[in-house]
Amino acid sequence: MELDPVLLSRIQFGFVVAFHILFPSLTIGIAAYIAVLEGLWLKTGREKYFAISRFWTKIFAVCFGMGVVSGIVMSYQFGTNWSRFSDTTANVLGPLLGYEVLTAFFLEATFLGILLFGRHLVPRWVHFFSALMVSFGTLFSSFWILSANSWMHTPAGYELIDGTFHVTSWLEVIFNPSFPYRLTHMVMATFLAAAFVIMGVAALYLLQKRHEDNARTMLSMGMGLVFLLAPAQVLIGDLHGLNTFEYQPVKVAAMEGHWETQRGAPLILFALPDREAERNRFEVGIPKLGSLILTHDLDGEVPGLKEWAAEDRPPVGIVFWSFRIMVAMGLLMVFVAVTGMVLRLRGRMFDRPWFLKICVAMVPTGLIAILAGWVTTEVGRQPWIVYEVMRTAEGASPAVGGTEVLISLVAFFVAYAIIFSAGIYYIVQLIRKGPVDEPPATKGRPARPLSAAGEPSGSAAE
Repeated sequence: MELDPVLLSRIQFGFVVAFHILFPSLTIGIAAYIAVLEGLWLKTGREKYFAISRFWTKIFAVCFGMGVVSGIVMSYQFGTNWSRFSDTTANVLGPLLGYEVLTAFFLEATFLGILLFGRHLVPRWVHFFSALMVSFGTLFSSFWILSANSWMHTPAGYELIDGTFHVTSWLEVIFNPSFPYRLTHMVMATFLAAAFVIMGVAALYLLQKRHEDNARTMLSMGMGLVFLLAPAQVLIGDLHGLNTFEYQPVKVAAMEGHWETQRGAPLILFALPDREAERNRFEVGIPKLGSLILTHDLDGEVPGLKEWAAEDRPPVGIVFWSFRIMVAMGLLMVFVAVTGMVLRLRGRMFDRPWFLKICVAMVPTGLIAILAGWVTTEVGRQPWIVYEVMRTAEGASPAVGGTEVLISLVAFFVAYAIIFSAGIYYIVQLIRKGPVDEPPATKGRPARPLSAAGEPSGSAAE
Protein backbone atom coordinates (compact mmCIF):
# COMPACT_ATOMS: atom_id res chain seq x y z
CA MET A 1 0.00 0.00 0.00
CA GLU A 2 1.37 3.40 -1.00
CA LEU A 3 1.45 5.92 1.83
CA ASP A 4 0.30 9.47 1.08
CA PRO A 5 2.96 11.85 2.47
CA VAL A 6 0.64 14.88 2.23
CA LEU A 7 -2.12 13.22 4.25
CA LEU A 8 0.35 11.90 6.83
CA SER A 9 2.04 15.31 7.07
CA ARG A 10 -1.34 16.89 7.70
CA ILE A 11 -2.12 14.32 10.41
CA GLN A 12 1.29 14.88 12.00
CA PHE A 13 0.96 18.66 11.99
CA GLY A 14 -2.59 18.42 13.33
CA PHE A 15 -1.48 16.08 16.10
CA VAL A 16 1.36 18.36 17.18
CA VAL A 17 -0.74 21.53 17.02
CA ALA A 18 -3.57 19.89 18.95
CA PHE A 19 -1.21 19.34 21.86
CA HIS A 20 0.55 22.68 21.46
CA ILE A 21 -2.56 24.85 21.34
CA LEU A 22 -3.81 23.65 24.73
CA PHE A 23 -0.87 24.85 26.79
CA PRO A 24 -0.37 28.35 25.32
CA SER A 25 -4.14 28.82 25.63
CA LEU A 26 -3.93 28.08 29.34
CA THR A 27 -0.83 30.23 29.83
CA ILE A 28 -2.53 33.28 28.27
CA GLY A 29 -5.47 33.04 30.66
CA ILE A 30 -3.52 32.01 33.75
CA ALA A 31 -0.86 34.70 33.18
CA ALA A 32 -3.57 37.37 33.17
CA TYR A 33 -5.08 35.87 36.33
CA ILE A 34 -1.69 35.89 38.08
CA ALA A 35 -1.19 39.54 37.14
CA VAL A 36 -4.57 40.42 38.69
CA LEU A 37 -3.72 38.47 41.86
CA GLU A 38 -0.33 40.16 42.14
CA GLY A 39 -2.01 43.55 41.76
CA LEU A 40 -4.54 42.72 44.47
CA TRP A 41 -1.77 41.49 46.78
CA LEU A 42 0.23 44.68 46.17
CA LYS A 43 -2.80 46.87 46.85
CA THR A 44 -4.39 45.05 49.81
CA GLY A 45 -1.56 43.05 51.34
CA ARG A 46 -3.96 40.13 51.92
CA GLU A 47 -2.01 36.90 52.10
CA LYS A 48 -4.62 34.81 50.32
CA TYR A 49 -3.84 36.61 47.07
CA PHE A 50 -0.18 35.82 47.62
CA ALA A 51 -0.94 32.12 48.21
CA ILE A 52 -3.26 31.79 45.20
CA SER A 53 -0.81 33.62 42.92
CA ARG A 54 2.08 31.43 44.02
CA PHE A 55 -0.01 28.29 43.45
CA TRP A 56 -1.07 29.21 39.91
CA THR A 57 2.41 30.46 39.03
CA LYS A 58 3.70 26.91 39.50
CA ILE A 59 1.03 25.51 37.17
CA PHE A 60 1.71 28.32 34.70
CA ALA A 61 5.40 27.41 34.63
CA VAL A 62 4.67 23.78 33.72
CA CYS A 63 2.18 24.79 31.00
CA PHE A 64 4.62 27.36 29.65
CA GLY A 65 7.42 24.79 29.44
CA MET A 66 5.27 22.22 27.63
CA GLY A 67 4.00 24.91 25.27
CA VAL A 68 7.55 25.90 24.35
CA VAL A 69 8.62 22.29 23.75
CA SER A 70 5.65 21.49 21.52
CA GLY A 71 6.00 24.82 19.70
CA ILE A 72 9.61 24.14 18.76
CA VAL A 73 8.68 20.74 17.36
CA MET A 74 5.84 22.30 15.39
CA SER A 75 8.06 24.96 13.82
CA TYR A 76 10.54 22.37 12.54
CA GLN A 77 7.78 20.76 10.49
CA PHE A 78 7.54 23.84 8.29
CA GLY A 79 10.96 22.96 6.97
CA THR A 80 10.76 19.17 6.98
CA ASN A 81 7.21 18.53 5.79
CA TRP A 82 6.11 21.83 4.22
CA SER A 83 9.24 23.21 2.56
CA ARG A 84 7.52 24.48 -0.59
CA PHE A 85 4.96 26.36 1.49
CA SER A 86 7.74 27.80 3.68
CA ASP A 87 9.76 28.89 0.66
CA THR A 88 6.80 30.45 -1.15
CA THR A 89 5.44 32.39 1.86
CA ALA A 90 8.74 33.18 3.60
CA ASN A 91 8.63 36.91 2.76
CA VAL A 92 5.29 37.20 4.56
CA LEU A 93 5.25 34.63 7.36
CA GLY A 94 8.96 34.70 8.21
CA PRO A 95 8.94 38.29 9.53
CA LEU A 96 5.62 37.80 11.34
CA LEU A 97 6.96 34.79 13.24
CA GLY A 98 10.21 36.66 13.83
CA TYR A 99 8.29 39.56 15.35
CA GLU A 100 6.58 37.07 17.66
CA VAL A 101 9.95 35.96 19.00
CA LEU A 102 11.38 39.48 19.32
CA THR A 103 8.38 41.20 20.90
CA ALA A 104 6.63 38.40 22.74
CA PHE A 105 8.87 35.45 23.58
CA PHE A 106 11.81 37.64 24.63
CA LEU A 107 9.47 39.71 26.81
CA GLU A 108 8.09 36.59 28.47
CA ALA A 109 11.54 35.03 28.91
CA THR A 110 13.00 38.23 30.38
CA PHE A 111 10.43 38.60 33.12
CA LEU A 112 9.51 34.95 33.65
CA GLY A 113 12.60 34.37 35.79
CA ILE A 114 11.61 37.22 38.11
CA LEU A 115 8.05 35.93 38.28
CA LEU A 116 9.16 32.39 39.14
CA PHE A 117 12.21 32.97 41.34
CA GLY A 118 12.25 36.62 42.37
CA ARG A 119 9.30 36.75 44.74
CA HIS A 120 11.55 37.06 47.82
CA LEU A 121 14.32 38.93 46.05
CA VAL A 122 12.61 41.97 44.57
CA PRO A 123 10.07 44.52 45.84
CA ARG A 124 6.44 43.64 45.43
CA TRP A 125 5.86 46.26 42.74
CA VAL A 126 8.69 44.76 40.65
CA HIS A 127 7.18 41.31 40.97
CA PHE A 128 3.77 42.71 39.97
CA PHE A 129 5.34 44.47 37.00
CA SER A 130 6.99 41.19 35.98
CA ALA A 131 3.63 39.42 36.11
CA LEU A 132 2.16 42.15 33.89
CA MET A 133 5.00 41.82 31.37
CA VAL A 134 4.63 38.05 31.20
CA SER A 135 0.90 38.45 30.64
CA PHE A 136 1.47 41.08 27.94
CA GLY A 137 4.04 38.76 26.36
CA THR A 138 1.52 35.95 26.03
CA LEU A 139 -0.95 38.36 24.41
CA PHE A 140 1.70 39.70 22.01
CA SER A 141 2.49 36.13 21.05
CA SER A 142 -1.14 35.42 20.22
CA PHE A 143 -1.27 38.68 18.24
CA TRP A 144 1.53 37.69 15.86
CA ILE A 145 0.64 34.00 15.58
CA LEU A 146 -3.00 34.76 14.80
CA SER A 147 -1.99 37.49 12.36
CA ALA A 148 0.13 34.97 10.45
CA ASN A 149 -2.55 32.28 10.56
CA SER A 150 -5.32 34.70 9.63
CA TRP A 151 -3.32 35.87 6.61
CA MET A 152 -3.41 32.27 5.37
CA HIS A 153 -7.22 32.43 5.58
CA THR A 154 -7.71 35.94 4.17
CA PRO A 155 -4.46 36.84 2.37
CA ALA A 156 -3.97 40.55 1.73
CA GLY A 157 -1.19 43.07 1.09
CA TYR A 158 0.86 40.87 -1.27
CA GLU A 159 1.70 40.22 -4.87
CA LEU A 160 2.88 37.01 -6.51
CA ILE A 161 6.16 37.26 -8.43
CA ASP A 162 7.44 34.06 -10.05
CA GLY A 163 5.29 32.02 -7.68
CA THR A 164 6.61 33.72 -4.53
CA PHE A 165 4.65 36.01 -2.21
CA HIS A 166 6.03 39.54 -1.82
CA VAL A 167 4.66 42.10 0.63
CA THR A 168 3.13 45.28 -0.78
CA SER A 169 1.63 46.54 2.51
CA TRP A 170 2.57 45.29 5.95
CA LEU A 171 -0.51 46.93 7.47
CA GLU A 172 -2.73 44.92 5.14
CA VAL A 173 -0.77 41.74 5.85
CA ILE A 174 -0.91 42.11 9.63
CA PHE A 175 -4.44 43.47 9.87
CA ASN A 176 -5.92 41.22 7.22
CA PRO A 177 -9.74 41.02 7.02
CA SER A 178 -10.26 38.07 9.39
CA PHE A 179 -7.54 38.96 11.94
CA PRO A 180 -9.42 41.29 14.34
CA TYR A 181 -12.30 38.82 14.73
CA ARG A 182 -10.09 35.77 15.13
CA LEU A 183 -7.77 37.48 17.63
CA THR A 184 -10.64 38.66 19.82
CA HIS A 185 -12.45 35.33 19.61
CA MET A 186 -9.31 33.36 20.48
CA VAL A 187 -8.15 35.56 23.36
CA MET A 188 -11.61 35.43 24.88
CA ALA A 189 -11.56 31.65 24.49
CA THR A 190 -8.25 31.40 26.37
CA PHE A 191 -9.59 33.51 29.24
CA LEU A 192 -12.70 31.33 29.44
CA ALA A 193 -10.67 28.11 29.30
CA ALA A 194 -8.44 29.28 32.15
CA ALA A 195 -11.41 30.54 34.15
CA PHE A 196 -13.18 27.17 34.00
CA VAL A 197 -10.00 25.35 35.03
CA ILE A 198 -9.60 27.71 37.98
CA MET A 199 -13.28 27.36 38.93
CA GLY A 200 -13.08 23.58 38.68
CA VAL A 201 -10.05 23.39 40.96
CA ALA A 202 -11.72 25.73 43.45
CA ALA A 203 -14.94 23.69 43.39
CA LEU A 204 -12.94 20.51 44.00
CA TYR A 205 -11.37 22.04 47.08
CA LEU A 206 -14.76 23.15 48.40
CA LEU A 207 -16.17 19.64 47.90
CA GLN A 208 -13.15 18.24 49.74
CA LYS A 209 -13.37 20.99 52.38
CA ARG A 210 -9.74 21.99 51.81
CA HIS A 211 -8.24 25.45 51.28
CA GLU A 212 -11.78 26.78 51.58
CA ASP A 213 -10.98 30.48 51.94
CA ASN A 214 -8.69 30.44 48.90
CA ALA A 215 -11.15 28.28 46.99
CA ARG A 216 -14.01 30.72 47.58
CA THR A 217 -11.86 33.54 46.26
CA MET A 218 -10.87 31.55 43.17
CA LEU A 219 -14.42 30.46 42.43
CA SER A 220 -15.80 33.94 42.96
CA MET A 221 -13.22 35.59 40.69
CA GLY A 222 -13.63 32.92 38.02
CA MET A 223 -17.41 33.15 38.07
CA GLY A 224 -17.32 36.92 37.72
CA LEU A 225 -15.13 36.64 34.63
CA VAL A 226 -17.20 33.84 33.08
CA PHE A 227 -20.44 35.76 33.65
CA LEU A 228 -19.01 38.65 31.64
CA LEU A 229 -17.15 36.79 28.93
CA ALA A 230 -19.33 33.76 28.12
CA PRO A 231 -22.28 35.80 26.74
CA ALA A 232 -19.84 38.25 25.10
CA GLN A 233 -18.12 35.34 23.36
CA VAL A 234 -21.44 34.38 21.74
CA LEU A 235 -21.67 37.88 20.23
CA ILE A 236 -18.04 37.84 19.11
CA GLY A 237 -18.51 34.39 17.63
CA ASP A 238 -21.47 35.69 15.63
CA LEU A 239 -19.37 38.58 14.26
CA HIS A 240 -16.59 36.15 13.42
CA GLY A 241 -19.07 33.93 11.63
CA LEU A 242 -20.37 36.84 9.57
CA ASN A 243 -16.80 37.71 8.58
CA THR A 244 -16.21 34.10 7.56
CA PHE A 245 -19.48 34.13 5.60
CA GLU A 246 -18.15 37.11 3.64
CA TYR A 247 -14.65 35.81 2.90
CA GLN A 248 -14.96 32.01 3.13
CA PRO A 249 -18.59 31.16 2.33
CA VAL A 250 -17.79 27.54 1.43
CA LYS A 251 -16.51 27.02 4.99
CA VAL A 252 -19.78 28.37 6.39
CA ALA A 253 -21.74 26.12 4.04
CA ALA A 254 -19.84 23.14 5.47
CA MET A 255 -20.31 24.37 9.04
CA GLU A 256 -24.05 24.72 8.51
CA GLY A 257 -24.40 21.57 6.40
CA HIS A 258 -26.10 23.30 3.47
CA TRP A 259 -25.74 21.59 0.10
CA GLU A 260 -28.25 23.65 -1.88
CA THR A 261 -28.31 27.42 -2.24
CA GLN A 262 -31.59 28.58 -0.75
CA ARG A 263 -33.51 31.43 0.75
CA GLY A 264 -34.94 30.99 4.21
CA ALA A 265 -32.29 28.36 5.01
CA PRO A 266 -32.87 26.34 8.18
CA LEU A 267 -30.51 26.10 11.12
CA ILE A 268 -29.56 22.43 11.03
CA LEU A 269 -29.24 21.05 14.55
CA PHE A 270 -28.45 17.46 13.64
CA ALA A 271 -27.53 15.67 10.44
CA LEU A 272 -25.17 13.11 8.98
CA PRO A 273 -23.61 14.80 5.93
CA ASP A 274 -23.09 12.38 3.03
CA ARG A 275 -20.29 13.73 0.87
CA GLU A 276 -20.73 11.18 -1.89
CA ALA A 277 -24.49 11.67 -2.25
CA GLU A 278 -24.20 15.43 -1.64
CA ARG A 279 -27.01 15.46 0.88
CA ASN A 280 -27.72 15.16 4.61
CA ARG A 281 -29.22 12.14 6.26
CA PHE A 282 -31.46 12.28 9.35
CA GLU A 283 -31.57 16.08 9.18
CA VAL A 284 -33.24 18.02 11.99
CA GLY A 285 -33.43 21.79 11.67
CA ILE A 286 -35.27 24.98 12.57
CA PRO A 287 -36.80 26.65 9.47
CA LYS A 288 -35.38 30.02 8.35
CA LEU A 289 -33.16 30.43 11.43
CA GLY A 290 -29.98 29.75 9.46
CA SER A 291 -30.71 32.65 7.09
CA LEU A 292 -31.60 34.90 10.01
CA ILE A 293 -28.27 34.21 11.76
CA LEU A 294 -26.10 34.52 8.64
CA THR A 295 -27.89 37.32 6.78
CA HIS A 296 -30.06 38.87 9.52
CA ASP A 297 -32.99 38.27 7.19
CA LEU A 298 -35.47 35.39 7.48
CA ASP A 299 -35.49 35.06 3.68
CA GLY A 300 -31.79 35.81 3.13
CA GLU A 301 -29.93 33.70 0.57
CA VAL A 302 -27.38 31.21 1.89
CA PRO A 303 -25.09 29.51 -0.66
CA GLY A 304 -24.80 25.72 -0.61
CA LEU A 305 -21.80 23.48 -1.10
CA LYS A 306 -22.86 22.59 -4.64
CA GLU A 307 -21.88 26.10 -5.70
CA TRP A 308 -18.28 24.88 -5.55
CA ALA A 309 -16.60 22.01 -7.36
CA ALA A 310 -16.20 18.88 -5.24
CA GLU A 311 -12.40 19.27 -5.15
CA ASP A 312 -12.76 22.80 -3.70
CA ARG A 313 -14.96 21.79 -0.76
CA PRO A 314 -13.67 21.05 2.75
CA PRO A 315 -14.38 17.70 4.47
CA VAL A 316 -17.99 18.45 5.37
CA GLY A 317 -18.56 15.95 8.17
CA ILE A 318 -15.54 17.04 10.22
CA VAL A 319 -16.32 20.74 9.89
CA PHE A 320 -20.04 20.24 10.54
CA TRP A 321 -19.56 18.33 13.80
CA SER A 322 -16.53 20.18 15.17
CA PHE A 323 -18.51 23.41 14.82
CA ARG A 324 -21.41 21.94 16.78
CA ILE A 325 -19.10 20.70 19.52
CA MET A 326 -17.66 24.20 19.87
CA VAL A 327 -21.13 25.77 20.01
CA ALA A 328 -22.31 23.17 22.53
CA MET A 329 -19.39 23.95 24.83
CA GLY A 330 -20.16 27.66 24.54
CA LEU A 331 -23.81 27.18 25.45
CA LEU A 332 -22.79 25.09 28.46
CA MET A 333 -20.51 27.93 29.57
CA VAL A 334 -23.34 30.44 29.32
CA PHE A 335 -25.61 28.12 31.32
CA VAL A 336 -23.03 27.72 34.10
CA ALA A 337 -22.34 31.46 34.10
CA VAL A 338 -26.00 32.37 34.55
CA THR A 339 -26.65 29.59 37.08
CA GLY A 340 -23.59 30.51 39.09
CA MET A 341 -24.47 34.19 39.18
CA VAL A 342 -28.02 33.43 40.35
CA LEU A 343 -26.63 31.27 43.15
CA ARG A 344 -24.07 33.91 44.02
CA LEU A 345 -26.72 36.61 44.36
CA ARG A 346 -28.63 34.27 46.67
CA GLY A 347 -25.49 33.56 48.70
CA ARG A 348 -25.58 29.86 47.73
CA MET A 349 -22.77 29.47 45.22
CA PHE A 350 -20.27 27.90 47.66
CA ASP A 351 -22.52 25.41 49.46
CA ARG A 352 -24.40 23.68 46.64
CA PRO A 353 -22.63 20.37 45.97
CA TRP A 354 -24.49 19.80 42.69
CA PHE A 355 -23.24 23.13 41.32
CA LEU A 356 -19.70 22.51 42.55
CA LYS A 357 -19.71 19.13 40.79
CA ILE A 358 -20.86 20.83 37.60
CA CYS A 359 -17.92 23.24 37.90
CA VAL A 360 -15.50 20.33 38.28
CA ALA A 361 -17.01 18.62 35.25
CA MET A 362 -16.68 21.86 33.26
CA VAL A 363 -12.87 21.95 33.60
CA PRO A 364 -12.12 20.61 30.08
CA THR A 365 -14.93 22.42 28.26
CA GLY A 366 -12.92 25.53 27.43
CA LEU A 367 -10.07 23.48 26.00
CA ILE A 368 -12.50 21.26 24.07
CA ALA A 369 -14.09 24.38 22.59
CA ILE A 370 -10.68 25.71 21.54
CA LEU A 371 -9.74 22.42 19.87
CA ALA A 372 -13.11 22.13 18.14
CA GLY A 373 -12.92 25.73 16.96
CA TRP A 374 -9.41 25.20 15.64
CA VAL A 375 -10.52 22.09 13.73
CA THR A 376 -13.49 23.98 12.29
CA THR A 377 -11.29 26.84 11.16
CA GLU A 378 -8.36 24.90 9.73
CA VAL A 379 -10.16 21.92 8.21
CA GLY A 380 -12.78 24.31 6.86
CA ARG A 381 -10.03 26.11 4.90
CA GLN A 382 -9.12 22.97 2.99
CA PRO A 383 -8.07 22.24 0.28
CA TRP A 384 -6.18 25.54 0.54
CA ILE A 385 -3.10 26.27 2.62
CA VAL A 386 -3.27 29.92 1.50
CA TYR A 387 -6.93 30.42 0.78
CA GLU A 388 -7.75 30.33 -2.95
CA VAL A 389 -4.09 30.96 -3.84
CA MET A 390 -2.08 27.86 -2.86
CA ARG A 391 -3.42 24.36 -2.29
CA THR A 392 -2.26 22.29 0.65
CA ALA A 393 -0.82 19.58 -1.60
CA GLU A 394 1.27 22.24 -3.36
CA GLY A 395 2.96 23.23 -0.11
CA ALA A 396 4.26 19.79 0.88
CA SER A 397 7.95 18.87 0.74
CA PRO A 398 8.62 17.08 -2.57
CA ALA A 399 11.44 14.85 -1.35
CA VAL A 400 9.74 13.47 1.78
CA GLY A 401 8.09 10.08 1.36
CA GLY A 402 5.16 8.57 3.18
CA THR A 403 7.30 6.06 5.06
CA GLU A 404 9.52 8.76 6.56
CA VAL A 405 6.50 10.80 7.67
CA LEU A 406 4.85 7.71 9.20
CA ILE A 407 8.00 6.86 11.19
CA SER A 408 8.26 10.42 12.54
CA LEU A 409 4.53 10.44 13.31
CA VAL A 410 4.83 7.27 15.39
CA ALA A 411 7.87 8.76 17.14
CA PHE A 412 5.85 11.87 17.98
CA PHE A 413 3.04 9.73 19.38
CA VAL A 414 5.45 7.92 21.70
CA ALA A 415 7.40 11.02 22.75
CA TYR A 416 4.31 13.10 23.41
CA ALA A 417 2.67 10.28 25.34
CA ILE A 418 5.65 10.21 27.69
CA ILE A 419 6.44 13.92 27.97
CA PHE A 420 2.92 15.25 28.26
CA SER A 421 1.76 12.46 30.55
CA ALA A 422 4.59 13.42 32.90
CA GLY A 423 3.70 17.10 32.66
CA ILE A 424 0.01 16.53 33.28
CA TYR A 425 0.83 14.18 36.17
CA TYR A 426 2.95 16.92 37.76
CA ILE A 427 0.16 19.47 37.33
CA VAL A 428 -2.27 17.05 39.00
CA GLN A 429 0.14 16.66 41.91
CA LEU A 430 0.37 20.44 42.29
CA ILE A 431 -3.42 20.65 42.36
CA ARG A 432 -3.64 17.87 44.94
CA LYS A 433 -1.19 19.75 47.14
CA GLY A 434 -3.01 23.04 46.68
CA PRO A 435 -2.02 26.51 47.84
CA VAL A 436 0.40 26.13 50.75
CA ASP A 437 1.25 28.73 53.34
CA GLU A 438 4.50 30.61 52.91
CA PRO A 439 5.65 33.87 54.51
CA PRO A 440 4.95 36.55 51.88
CA ALA A 441 7.43 39.25 51.00
CA THR A 442 7.05 42.43 53.03
CA LYS A 443 5.26 45.31 51.36
CA GLY A 444 7.46 47.59 49.28
CA ARG A 445 10.68 45.59 49.69
CA PRO A 446 11.84 42.00 49.24
CA ALA A 447 11.55 39.59 52.10
CA ARG A 448 14.67 37.84 53.39
CA PRO A 449 15.42 34.62 51.48
CA LEU A 450 14.13 31.45 53.09
CA SER A 451 16.45 28.81 54.42
CA ALA A 452 16.03 25.16 53.50
CA ALA A 453 13.89 24.74 56.62
CA GLY A 454 11.51 27.44 55.43
CA GLU A 455 12.62 30.07 57.97
CA PRO A 456 13.96 33.50 56.95
CA SER A 457 17.74 33.47 56.69
CA GLY A 458 19.43 34.85 59.78
CA SER A 459 16.47 34.13 62.04
CA ALA A 460 16.70 32.73 65.52
CA ALA A 461 15.59 29.36 64.14
CA GLU A 462 19.03 28.96 62.56
